[in-house]
Amino acid sequence: MNAHEPGRCGVGWLARGEGHLPAGDGWLAPEEARRAAGMRFAKRRTEFLVARWTAKEAMGRLFPAPPYELEVRHHPSGAPEAYRAGAPLPVGVSLTDRAGWAVCLLGLEPGAVGCDLELVEPRSPAFVADYFTPAEREVIGADPLRANLLWSAKESALKVLRTGLRRDTRSVEVTLGCGPPSEGWTGLTVRAEEGRTFHGWWRRFGGFLLTVAADRPVPPPRALEEPPALAGAVPSHSWLAGPLA
Repeated sequence: MNAHEPGRCGVGWLARGEGHLPAGDGWLAPEEARRAAGMRFAKRRTEFLVARWTAKEAMGRLFPAPPYELEVRHHPSGAPEAYRAGAPLPVGVSLTDRAGWAVCLLGLEPGAVGCDLELVEPRSPAFVADYFTPAEREVIGADPLRANLLWSAKESALKVLRTGLRRDTRSVEVTLGCGPPSEGWTGLTVRAEEGRTFHGWWRRFGGFLLTVAADRPVPPPRALEEPPALAGAVPSHSWLAGPLA
């Protein structure tokens, strides 16, 4: 990586959709190919492939290698970790997918970053009551954008904590508008009940919301391509078209 690429001081991201998937499976590492072949349901397999292709494209821009040598493996907690040719890479990685699209976030050290992609869609009053703190419910009101935004920010922070949704979502609380917007991104923080604070950003791309979180203050995430593919993304579900081949 050079000084202008995401590393210890910043984070970068890349988005890919179902339409970007290459033909065949020669781009998969052997273990990835085995996992994909064992997936019975088209939805799960498609999500897996889109996320893995997105990760390989992102990692390849920072750590050049054939796609089959770039791999996302998992920490015992389930958190993703980046590998090249079987060796761990010195960079944090987070993956998220929603409605036919995936985002890979890279930067800092392993375990230091998280991201989440959500749709702007209705959320029921029961959902808001069950998963948000009183202060967050006051911020949300009847605004579906804020309900999805705060939910996404929680997921990003829970990925840094390496717990995911195994942890009560009310044990982390989101505060929006932390600092002035920058490069289309708006700041946020997420505070865990034990005192840790995660620093993040959010941005809307059409019908999608993207949030990122880190274990320290970071500049706005830098797209690894311009314009980012997510800017023109349309939610899709190609797996609904027919049975798994």
